[in-house]
Amino acid sequence: MAQEEALRPRWAKDLVTFRGHAMVRSAHPTTIEVTTEEYLTENGDCIVGVGASKGCQGLDESVKEGLRRAGSRVTIRLSAGGETFVVNARGDPRLELSHPHDMVIRKSDFVSERTLAVGADRSARDIPREMVRLLKDPKTTGTLEIEVE
Repeated sequence: MAQEEALRPRWAKDLVTFRGHAMVRSAHPTTIEVTTEEYLTENGDCIVGVGASKGCQGLDESVKEGLRRAGSRVTIRLSAGGETFVVNARGDPRLELSHPHDMVIRKSDFVSERTLAVGADRSARDIPREMVRLLKDPKTTGTLEIEVE
């Protein structure tokens, strides 16, 4: 077991691309979400990007493995229009990472098929308003860089 543990990668990365949407509000106090879906309603106040290149299900297998490792640390960099917003969170052995469309970063420890990481130190409402203004533009492209260690 110790030898198997030593062979595991200590960090893994994946990159998700997405677009802005006129309905981005970025007001949710406990979550941040990106989705492969093309639409957004007023209820989606945690969604910061649509048309994402993948949902949880499409993540690189090494990232999924890292996210499911007890004690893993997750750094998520949300970038758009020259602005970057960093969220620190953690993985959890209970993560399913099976949703084909959505990725949700949570402050809480709640886990569902949509959950990317838990215990986040920031949420959608913490994103600087200048960056939110950029994310409201459908022409804005952004990235969600996920790094697990």
